[in-house]
Amino acid sequence: MAGDTVQLILAGVFLLFLVYLLGSILLKPLKLVFKIIINSFFGLLLLWAFNFFGSYFHFFIPLNWLTVLIAGFLGLPGLVLLIFLRLVLGA
Repeated sequence: MAGDTVQLILAGVFLLFLVYLLGSILLKPLKLVFKIIINSFFGLLLLWAFNFFGSYFHFFIPLNWLTVLIAGFLGLPGLVLLIFLRLVLGA
């Protein structure tokens, strides 16, 4: 009788450990995807603001997935990189 209770408690602890392990394995990629989405949104806002003020000087950076991701991942240095590439390539 006492042995069954101990086995039941150990099974419950093992089950909780498996749930914790599975949850941590599944949440890490979701955190990464969420971070990429948030950074891309801020990159889009950064590019939009730059294009708004750059329109007075007839200078803009196209909004596409690559420029948004560069500005999102790198932030302000990414925007400076895009400006530099736009000036050097002259497209």
